[in-house]
Amino acid sequence: MNRDRYDLPLTTASDRAAAHYRDGVDCMLSAWHGAEDAFDKAIAEDPGFALAHIGRARLHQLNMEGSKARAVAVQARELAAGASPREKSHVEIMAAVIESKPKVAVNGAEAHLDEYPRDAQVLSILLGAFGLYAFSGRPDHDAAKLAICERHARHYGEDWWFVSYLGWSHTEAGNLSTGRMLSERAVGLRSANANAAHGLSHAMFEQGDMEAGRRFLSQWMPAHDRQSFLHGHLAWHVALTLLDAGDLDGALAIYEKHIKPADRPYPPLNIFTDGASLLWRLALAGQTGLEAHWRDIAAYGEKYFPQAGAHFADVHFALATAMTGSDALETRLAQLEARAADGKLLPGQAAIDLCRGIRAFAEGDNAEAIRLLEPALAELTRIGGSHAQRELWEDTLIVAYLRAGRGEAAASRISARLDRRPSARDEAWSRQAQQN
Repeated sequence: MNRDRYDLPLTTASDRAAAHYRDGVDCMLSAWHGAEDAFDKAIAEDPGFALAHIGRARLHQLNMEGSKARAVAVQARELAAGASPREKSHVEIMAAVIESKPKVAVNGAEAHLDEYPRDAQVLSILLGAFGLYAFSGRPDHDAAKLAICERHARHYGEDWWFVSYLGWSHTEAGNLSTGRMLSERAVGLRSANANAAHGLSHAMFEQGDMEAGRRFLSQWMPAHDRQSFLHGHLAWHVALTLLDAGDLDGALAIYEKHIKPADRPYPPLNIFTDGASLLWRLALAGQTGLEAHWRDIAAYGEKYFPQAGAHFADVHFALATAMTGSDALETRLAQLEARAADGKLLPGQAAIDLCRGIRAFAEGDNAEAIRLLEPALAELTRIGGSHAQRELWEDTLIVAYLRAGRGEAAASRISARLDRRPSARDEAWSRQAQQN
């Protein structure tokens, strides 16, 4: 019987289909270009191979090709009738993700992993900044990611993918030295692994080792296929190090070359959130002349996220529409209120207050921005994403304090951050706070 890389049986008699499937899974787990082609080849070799179909459906979903994703998932379900119990369960869990049933997917994945702990694809959907735990609305999702990794660590040993995500999970849980050590080990185990490079970039950022992060990525990224879905996001990480150093022109050049919407082969959620957040950070730092970029990113958001529902996109939608003065923000806020009333807004009122606080800040009402953002930051983790992505809202609160003449409040926030890690940008804000 054919098996996957984790020695789990595959219901296909075709050795070639199994080999292509293993390649596709490795591309997904390493965030490397080629998964689509590999799964397509597996399906061509064995049209009845259910796992290859559900893998392809998942890629359609990540690229926001919803109708294709659902259609292929239906086909995978039908084909899974002749597969093993493990494969049937795998398909059902992935289909639940594609059908926007996150609670069903999480419960199913946790139970599945108790029986099949080496089903790495199922474990992977729970993890990451955009994983099911992160987008669950739970305030403890960073701890949940680490807990499930540690629960199943004995089944993986020095597996390059697992070490990548164990390191990432430690970093996001605040165990920075351990996270960095594991991420460095993962890069050593498999250099062609964007998830390991990404985790290491986060560890360096959280430690305030900006120069090391920029140097690492400048050496690593040339070998990374630019079509791989994390390429633009890793460029965003480079831009963060330049912003910390005060190099606004350099950060803007990265936006223009790697991030702004321009038929890029990255998932729309990455393009939109990276673009909106980097433009916002540039604006906070004093960069001018961004109006055309704001119009582009706002139009992209309205195209790919026209309705409330993906709450991480919704809070970034507020950034873009607040800066363009679009009426779409008021419509989006009404939709968020309706979802909250129906119990469907997983982060709760905090997501709405973050959006309203951003709007107040963009309108120059710093007192109102402070009133809304201060309590919302206590629940900020519930929007998901990473620490580095969420820091934008605290940055905004600090600048609102400074503009409102509340230097003592700004200094308190900045001091807590500097106790955690060095930052040239925070030190500059600290000097400004002392002059207020």
